[in-house]
Amino acid sequence: MAIRWLTLVPLLFIFVGVAFANHAMPIVLGMPFLFFYMVVCVILTSICMAIVYKFDPTNKGGE
Repeated sequence: MAIRWLTLVPLLFIFVGVAFANHAMPIVLGMPFLFFYMVVCVILTSICMAIVYKFDPTNKGGE
């Protein structure tokens, strides 16, 4: 049950962090920083959801 709190990390990362990352400069990997930040948010969300899926006991029904 405690692992489900991990689903809040991407939500906070996106909603709170965008206010601090909203800059046209610097350019990171050829992208404006906000666009780079959002790409990192998508990757972080995928990782967090994979961890939650792996350790969620309700997914063990077929085994």
